Amino acid sequence: MPLQSTLSGRGSGSSKAVDTQSDGKSFDELRLECLKQGVLFEDPDFPAADSSLYYSQSVPVNIEWKRPKEICENPKFIVGDASRTDICQGQLGDCWLLAAIASLTLKQETLARVVPHNQDFDRSYAGIFHFQFWNHNKWLDVVVDDRLPTVRDQLIMLHSASNNEFWSALLEKAYAKLHGSYESLKGGSTMEAMEDFTGGVGENYETKNAPDNLFAIMKKALDRGSMMGCSIDISSSAESEAKTSTGLVKGHAYSITGLEEVTVRGQKVQLIRIRNPWGQVEWNGPWSDGSREWNYVNEAEKNRILKKSDDGEFWMEFNDFKKNYDKVEICNMTPDDLTDNTKRHWEVNMFEGNWIRGSTAGGCRNFIDTFWTNPQFKLQLEDADDDDDVCSVVIALMQKNRRKLRKEGMDMETIGFAVYQAPEDEDQLGKDFFRYNASKARSRTYINTREISERFTLAPGSYLLVPTTFQPHHEADFIVRVFSEKKTGAIEMGSNVDADIPDPPPPSAPEDETDEEKGLRRLFEQLAGGDQAISVRELQQMLNGVLSRRKEIKFDGLSLSTCHSIINLMDVDNTGKLEFQEFKVFWEKMKKWIMLFLSFDTDRSGKMSSYELRIALKAAGMQLNNQLLQLVGLRFADGNYDIDFDDYLTCIVRLENMFRAFQVLDSNKRGRVNMNIMQFLMLSMNV
Repeated sequence: MPLQSTLSGRGSGSSKAVDTQSDGKSFDELRLECLKQGVLFEDPDFPAADSSLYYSQSVPVNIEWKRPKEICENPKFIVGDASRTDICQGQLGDCWLLAAIASLTLKQETLARVVPHNQDFDRSYAGIFHFQFWNHNKWLDVVVDDRLPTVRDQLIMLHSASNNEFWSALLEKAYAKLHGSYESLKGGSTMEAMEDFTGGVGENYETKNAPDNLFAIMKKALDRGSMMGCSIDISSSAESEAKTSTGLVKGHAYSITGLEEVTVRGQKVQLIRIRNPWGQVEWNGPWSDGSREWNYVNEAEKNRILKKSDDGEFWMEFNDFKKNYDKVEICNMTPDDLTDNTKRHWEVNMFEGNWIRGSTAGGCRNFIDTFWTNPQFKLQLEDADDDDDVCSVVIALMQKNRRKLRKEGMDMETIGFAVYQAPEDEDQLGKDFFRYNASKARSRTYINTREISERFTLAPGSYLLVPTTFQPHHEADFIVRVFSEKKTGAIEMGSNVDADIPDPPPPSAPEDETDEEKGLRRLFEQLAGGDQAISVRELQQMLNGVLSRRKEIKFDGLSLSTCHSIINLMDVDNTGKLEFQEFKVFWEKMKKWIMLFLSFDTDRSGKMSSYELRIALKAAGMQLNNQLLQLVGLRFADGNYDIDFDDYLTCIVRLENMFRAFQVLDSNKRGRVNMNIMQFLMLSMNV
């Protein structure tokens, strides 16, 4: 059945967070235990050890893990209110995270979810704190102890401008735990953290190619509580975090904290407020702190919006912003349409899937032979938007757990997607469809980021969404979120597990046998004993002898395991052997399977691509979904994603065995297979 869940409106924002501690205990349970025992919590899941800091290098300095009460006399979780000026970057290259935290502090309701209240260094202190993050469509509650990495009693990672405030340092630690280590937070997109703080959906704009109303779009986004970041592109790694003559830093993540229009000599001027997470290094051009442009602004208006201090926050004229910055990232707290004046209530469809080499990792459209094997999802856009004749859709493709997998040598895959007009069929569409049909919409580019999202307007109708990695054979797990103004039907294509295996024709009488059958009978009788039946080894000898004469089949012989599977399939009287009549029925099946194999073994190498297995099995009367195909591919495909004749035969015989054994007949008496039983059986039989 489809791997689909449908959510409505805010969906992901109100659900209860899932406890993530390995022992299954909640924050409240763990804190109460520590208070009763009079001990401070020490987190076994994220210990105060080098492994929690780095996975690819040794710790470069002598680091001591200390609790806040060992660092200062009167530690506080939050001093006053948590604000964007609380946050200063440490030695880790995670300015993208700090920029997102700065934006988070502007939205108090959201901040209260990520940083729950009722935790401090007072009577209920037990050395334990907790934070909540959105992760792959679930809210997770992440517990940490308050031991923080220090050098000479100074915090070396993210810290507050106030020496006795620790909420931001502990938030970073919890986020590092979620991803496996502090080092896993090096390098990233502000959007990634924004989404993890909100469960929202992101959109990206290039300032040089942005719509004319970009200021209005951003102003509306900020007014609705959206979080925003910006950055300046670099042309080489040498430019990373290089400071320009105007005080801006290249390749650095900034947060956008305000947009205003002021009146200067009767003219409206658009201004934008930006914050450097370093807490220093500011723009020194027009409208910077202390610049003469402010002298022409009404005093009351100037006092309302201008705060003169070297805190890393500054104002710019919006046209200067577009000239100097290259990218804007907007994380919509809910996927409200930012391009018109109506706040919309969106419907959300969510799918989970994976790309597995050899079966569903088909790569992009450049690789037409395998592109069609990628997971496919059908969208039914039935009703146009209000007061319009088209449907607004936001599609967001996110790869899962890649930051956590860095320590295993994996990083972000290069991902994208394409959207096609879909026929009525609900089966997985094949190679020819994509060869002769152009996409109706697609991601602007393939990029190695956690999530790629695009906004489209499409006419009502049926559409096919195909998410892919750029290169074939690259593995990753993913989720797809589809946002639409009106309710949208959505299913995973090719998700049925089904079998329509016709009963074989009855064997011919001896006097009606063909010359081929007479030859097989003579060979069979030579091998069979007095019981006129052959054992598994005799079957192996017979089949290898017959097949070796067929020059079009290139193989090294059938294994004993394959022959065991054949006897299990054909031995109707449970003797453990095959009689000739049983063998004749099998041989008719075998001839069809041989013809199928040869139709895919186009170069006569004795192998077929594992990506073609879906078509071959369907032609043999068996339909598997992506999960079962992935199991089969992992079991039988070699390192080049090929399946040789012996493994092909083993696979097809075992599958027919299982379908026959575990069919649950519906009212039409057609074979409908219980999915859980099928998966269990495939695993238990090493398929």
